[in-house]
Amino acid sequence: MKCRKEEFGLEASIWFQKAQSKFLGGDRIALLEKIHELGSINSAAKAVGISYKTAWHLVNMVNNLSEKPLVDRIAGGKNGGGTVLTKEGKKVIEQFRVVQEEHRRFLDNLEERLGDSDLYQFLRRISMKISARNVFSGTIEKITRGAVNAEVSLLISGNTRITSIITNAAVDNLSLKEGLNAYAIIKSSSIIIGSDIEGSKISARNIMSGKISKIIEGPVSSEVDVEVDGNNVISATITHGSSEKLALKEGDQVSAIFKASSVIIGIN
Repeated sequence: MKCRKEEFGLEASIWFQKAQSKFLGGDRIALLEKIHELGSINSAAKAVGISYKTAWHLVNMVNNLSEKPLVDRIAGGKNGGGTVLTKEGKKVIEQFRVVQEEHRRFLDNLEERLGDSDLYQFLRRISMKISARNVFSGTIEKITRGAVNAEVSLLISGNTRITSIITNAAVDNLSLKEGLNAYAIIKSSSIIIGSDIEGSKISARNIMSGKISKIIEGPVSSEVDVEVDGNNVISATITHGSSEKLALKEGDQVSAIFKASSVIIGIN
């Protein structure tokens, strides 16, 4: 009995990448589509099979990295409000589907050219995955060099600046210069949440003030999302005890505080 040879086919995923991190791919597009369809992040998360917390993280990430917000939160409605796609969000979905269609045609053409050849090569695309929750896009406004380290000031959307302290060698290796587009990357565990800090003396260089847009409580730690400048959201992971002690709730005005040495600078 002669076994039929398995048919060879090509499959690949499309990702738009920013800040050395995956920005938009098929799974995130699917989430955006479900948000548009259902008007709720909670319902969209269930529909695509991810947790509510993960869905909020992905929405904040794509909004932070996009030139214009893709998702907008609206007041009122069931559970205190709803979620809709902006005009830019709908446009991104349409553009992604066009790229996806052309990509499929490209793969089909490759399959025809390979034919029944037994000599295949599986190519791996190596990309760096960043575990940090906060990635902000901006422009390098100023670089001040010291004997060993340099202070890099990054202007992000609105009028917010993020200061980073990195080595002079890192500045040279990345070829950083004023006017260059770059990214500020901050781990959520490096961020302190403070309230009523006006007049206080704090050594940390970065203080981003805004209102709490979301709190996700856990038995050990809590995630606090702070909306700054209207478009950007910065996420902090603090202990559950700290959250209770501060009596944090959505809508509160707070400050996200982090050291310049906690900020990583990345470029494309």
